Amino acid sequence: MNPLVLPGVYAPQEDTELLAGALSDEPLPPGAEVLDVGTGSGALALEAARRGLRVTAVDVSWGAVLAARLNARLAGLRVRIRHGNLFGPVRGETFDLILANPPYVPAPDGHRAPRGAARAWDAGGDGRMVVDRICREAPALLRPGGVLLLVQSALSGPDLTVAQLRAAGLKAAVTRRQRIAFGPVLRGRERWLRERGLLSADEDKEELVVVRAEFPV
Repeated sequence: MNPLVLPGVYAPQEDTELLAGALSDEPLPPGAEVLDVGTGSGALALEAARRGLRVTAVDVSWGAVLAARLNARLAGLRVRIRHGNLFGPVRGETFDLILANPPYVPAPDGHRAPRGAARAWDAGGDGRMVVDRICREAPALLRPGGVLLLVQSALSGPDLTVAQLRAAGLKAAVTRRQRIAFGPVLRGRERWLRERGLLSADEDKEELVVVRAEFPV
């Protein structure tokens, strides 16, 4: 998973790999419709397209849209790529699978809308600015039997994500977990996260999780 990454576009990292592993576990038939929301460089969209799936990718960043289009062309893969905020470009459509790697890092200045590259990780004071929207809006885009795969940090409340998706009528659970070393963003906020009680005094790794939610048939 080594796509071209343009300046200011989120590069594939451990969360991308974790979500790619969850994608590989899904038994989708060729031609199934997949939505990759917040596609970044398009890494996950390309993984899905390589399986013969019909893929739509969306990102709010024009740089990400350009990067994803370039990577799809370089890989010789057909991916429909749209610019827009979350599900805006695909209103009225439904999918067999939705992939989401949203921003999920709590930010000290969470009352301000993130700008530039920070839009890929900053998500308000509780890290749920975008995750909550996905929980509210994604169920309406899933077909019967359709699946949402969402990756987030344990710092941003995966239990709440599961609860919200269950309340929307989906069967939801955490299906993958991985602990990773703090990256540059978390290292820069480590003291603030400990003061807020989001990190314990001896905690030196971040836990990433994949939440899987299925729309009942």
